[in-house]
Amino acid sequence: MPIWLIVVIYFFFLSLVLSIWAAIGDTPALISFVVSTLMLALIIIKSAMVIEVDQGELRVGRAHIDLKFLKAAQALSSIEVRNLRTRDADPAAFLAIRFWSSTGVRVTLQDDRDTTPYWLITSNHADALTSALHSIII
Repeated sequence: MPIWLIVVIYFFFLSLVLSIWAAIGDTPALISFVVSTLMLALIIIKSAMVIEVDQGELRVGRAHIDLKFLKAAQALSSIEVRNLRTRDADPAAFLAIRFWSSTGVRVTLQDDRDTTPYWLITSNHADALTSALHSIII
C-alpha cells in the first residue's frame, strides 16, 4: 500500500478521534486513538498481496495454481492493465488487483477443466514476476 493511501486513511481515523474527543472527552479519545492506530496496522497487513513463484505453483494471496497449467506470462503497462480490468475484461478471468498498483502481469492458463482464461495480477514488479514465470514455464 502506498504511503499516500496510508496517510489518507489515518487522517480519517484521526478525524474520528478528534470528534470523539470534542464530544466525550480525553479518555475515550485516547482509547479511540489506540484502536484506530491498531486498525490502520491491521489494514496494512491484510491488504498486502503476497505473490510467490516456486518450483510447484504460483501463489497470489490465498489463490494458487500448479505451474503445469500456465501457458504464458505477459508484462503489462499501466494502460494495458487499465484496459484489461475494465473494457477488455473477461468475466471468467481471475483478478488479483490493487488499485494503487498500475502495472501487472497477464498469466494465460491451459487447463481444459477450468474455464478461467487468464489471471490478471497487478504488481509494481511486473517485469520480475514475468521473468520468474518465463524461467519456469518455458
